Amino acid sequence: MYRIGFDNDKYLDMQSKHIRERIGQFGGKLYLEFGGKLFDDYHASRVLPGFKPDSKITMLKQLKDQTEIVIAIKAADIEKNKVRGDIGITYDMDLLRLVDAFTNNGLYVGSVVLTQFSEQPVIIAYEKKLKALGLKVYRHYTIPGYPSNIPFIVSDEGFGRNDYIKTTRPLVVVTAPGPGSGKMATCLSQLYHEQKRGITAGYAKFETFPIWNIPLNHPVNLAYEAATADLNDVNMIDPFHLEAYGKTVVNYNRDVEVFPVLKAMFEKISGESPYKSPTDMGVNMAGNCITDDDAVRKAANQEIIRRYYQALCDKRKGENSDAAIARIELIMEKDGISISDRKVVAAANIRAEETQGPAAAMEMPDGTIITGKTSPILGASSALILNALKYLAIIDDSVKLIDPEIIEPIMDLKVTHLGNHNPLLHIDEILIALSIAALSNPAAREAYAMLPKLAGLEVHSSVILSQVDVSVFKKLGVNLTCEPRYQSNKLFHK
Repeated sequence: MYRIGFDNDKYLDMQSKHIRERIGQFGGKLYLEFGGKLFDDYHASRVLPGFKPDSKITMLKQLKDQTEIVIAIKAADIEKNKVRGDIGITYDMDLLRLVDAFTNNGLYVGSVVLTQFSEQPVIIAYEKKLKALGLKVYRHYTIPGYPSNIPFIVSDEGFGRNDYIKTTRPLVVVTAPGPGSGKMATCLSQLYHEQKRGITAGYAKFETFPIWNIPLNHPVNLAYEAATADLNDVNMIDPFHLEAYGKTVVNYNRDVEVFPVLKAMFEKISGESPYKSPTDMGVNMAGNCITDDDAVRKAANQEIIRRYYQALCDKRKGENSDAAIARIELIMEKDGISISDRKVVAAANIRAEETQGPAAAMEMPDGTIITGKTSPILGASSALILNALKYLAIIDDSVKLIDPEIIEPIMDLKVTHLGNHNPLLHIDEILIALSIAALSNPAAREAYAMLPKLAGLEVHSSVILSQVDVSVFKKLGVNLTCEPRYQSNKLFHK
């Protein structure tokens, strides 16, 4: 059963207060490197039940009069048309999406910085496009020897060659479409330029995971390792923090490895480093807002198993290697969990074996398992959704929510006029049909009203689902996993 384990209101209050304190620590100007997802942080909401996916942006809105946004994007990612896997759009288009999202939330986007800038025609064209849209654009160049050649980096030929980004507010949030975009280098370059101009400014880092003040092998931190299995990120005790303060805290390998270089840069730029450890640089307060550790552990364990199935499916699609799968298997062994801890897995697979066709299972809030099978008019996922809504609305299973007379013309439309080979209705199509049936059918109306109660529930499918169904499950807030096999042996799957 879903249990809240995180105090979101406390988090918003503590986080905004802590950032204000950090701004004051540096005389009123702070460059805040913002890692992870500012919008729709579903990973955090899954492993910290109670954390709202838009918490970070809500927190920034509390500071909006003090905040401006700088979005960094690497030139090579534009040139290679790098795609964000979670939403399926290229980084250059995602930048525009981010600008709109920030603006719609009342936040000021001050500028865009093209990092590791090169003179390729496609980069010049993109720069012109951004300027035509009214955005301020700056160039930061590739620095030979970065990050180890500190004397050169912290010089007029290194950071000094970069454009100085003109900012006007105390809190400058530096974010990006994805990792490796040059956020940290952008912040450090700005510190160099501010120092040259006699302006006091500081740097801090906002990363939600790993959470520094919970145990190293806490399931929440292990879930972060599982989520970044393809990046080889490893959580570890921060040795610099232990030496400086005698306290055991958690960080991850990349920050620990680069800290001596960063410390030397701070000393070169301003004469001394404000931080004694990489953990000192962080401002994350999430660990202080866990209210039910058992609920959080159980939620994070489920996330690790979900990540395992995602890695298996990615491999089946040719998008992943055995290495990521092996890493998550080790994490599961360390955590003492297995796929048997995800009840919907066995239920879906047993139902598929019984019916000799694709099947799916969902765990209800009271622990009951509901299943759906493939029929002549409904796919397994669509059947599952209807069965789950009936259960939540306390409607007898024998009751028809949607008359076949509504479904059959839609099936005919798909095949006869729209050229689909599979007439079975996707989840979005069955929900549209349900909404129509609800106009005249009281049972359908009651079932339709239960849709919000699907959020947070667990689902497993015996086959890899279409992107349409995956997307609808995500929009409903349902936590989906799939067996790493397709319904058919075709090579092309939509």
